[in-house]
Amino acid sequence: MFKGIGDLASLLKQAQQMQSKIGEIKDHLAQVRVEGQSGGGMVRVEVSGQQKVLAIHVDPSLLSENDAEVIEDLLVSATNQALEKARQAAADQMGAIAGDSKIPGLGEALAGFGGVDNLSP
Repeated sequence: MFKGIGDLASLLKQAQQMQSKIGEIKDHLAQVRVEGQSGGGMVRVEVSGQQKVLAIHVDPSLLSENDAEVIEDLLVSATNQALEKARQAAADQMGAIAGDSKIPGLGEALAGFGGVDNLSP
């Protein structure tokens, strides 16, 4: 009976450590910067590791062509590329937590995790 209580205490301690690591990862991801490009670099979108768009650069030559549809397509493409890189950075960081933990199935659960906004430190 007491062995079960010890196991529970160990799990609770691991959960607290993991929660602390998640807070550290969220802080780290806020500092991560990734960039997506399209149109041969004529459109660049910078995104944080927390999947927030930070900056958009459009080459002035595109603006002079007055082709809004092309610019819109390039913006969508560059933004999606940057967001995918941000998701990958978050997944890599979450995978590090799973590697340190001894909780069965945690690695698989975190591997499919797509965002960090709903994690609470």
